[in-house]
Amino acid sequence: MDYTGSLGNINRINNQRTVTVKANVDETKIPGPVVREQAEKLLAKMHLPPGYTARFTGENQDQQESQEFLSQAFVIALFFIFLILVTQFNSVSQPFIIMSSVMLSMGGAFFGLMLYRQPFGIIMTGIGVISLAGVVVNNAIVLIDYTNKLRENGFALLEAVISAGATRLRPVLLTAVTTVLGLIPMVTGVSYDFRNLCISWVSESSQWWQSMAIVVIFGLLVATFLTLVVVPVFYFLIERSKEIFVAGREEFERKRMEAYLVLAGEEKVQINGK
Repeated sequence: MDYTGSLGNINRINNQRTVTVKANVDETKIPGPVVREQAEKLLAKMHLPPGYTARFTGENQDQQESQEFLSQAFVIALFFIFLILVTQFNSVSQPFIIMSSVMLSMGGAFFGLMLYRQPFGIIMTGIGVISLAGVVVNNAIVLIDYTNKLRENGFALLEAVISAGATRLRPVLLTAVTTVLGLIPMVTGVSYDFRNLCISWVSESSQWWQSMAIVVIFGLLVATFLTLVVVPVFYFLIERSKEIFVAGREEFERKRMEAYLVLAGEEKVQINGK
C-alpha cells in the first residue's frame, strides 16, 4: 500500500469543481496583461481531458468588470457633456469642436504614462481619464463662448477668434497651472503628516493615486495647448465654411430667380414697359 498526497477539500464555484492556481507577477519587469496574454497562448496549446476547462478569474475577472463599468461611465459622461453643450450653445458643430479637445488630450495622458513607465490601471487610470474629460471642456467652453459674444457685438470672424484667444489666454493658463500644481504631490509622493507634524517624502497613498494624477496632469497640459491653438482653428474653419455655404446658397437662389424671370418673360415685359 502506497500513501500519496491528495486534495484536502473540494471547492465548487457555481456547482462545478474548481482548482485555483495562483501566481504573482512582478510588474516592474513585465506588465500583468502581457503575462496573462502569454499564459493564454500556452493554455490554448494544452489538450485537457474531456469535461475540463481552464480560464482566468480572480483579479482578471474583476479588472474586466471594472473596465466595462468605467467604459460605460466614460461614454455616459461624454454624452451628458455633449447634451449640455448643445443646450448651452444652441449648436451641434461647436460642441463637436469642444469634444475634439477631449479626444486629442488622450495623447497627453498616454504620453505621461509612457514617460513614467506606469501601466494603464483600469480603476485609477480610468477615473483619471473620466475626470480629465470634465476638466478639459471648461477652457474650450470659456474660449468659444467669448468668441460668440464678440461676433454678436459686430466683430469679424477672424478678428473675434484672435481677440478671444488673446483675452482668455490668462484664465486658461491659470486654470491649467493651478490644477497641475495641486496634483504634483500625488506624482512625487510628497505629503504632510498633520498628526506627527512632519513631511513624508514617500507617501503610501500617492502610489495608489499616482497613475490618476499623471493622466490628468499630462492630459491637461496637452489639452491646454489644443484649447489655445487647435480649437480656435477648428472654430474658424467650421464657421468660415458655414459662411461660404450660406453665401453660395444665396447666390444660387439669386441665379435661379433670374433664370426663372427670363424663362417666364417677366423681364422682357419690364423692358417694354420702360
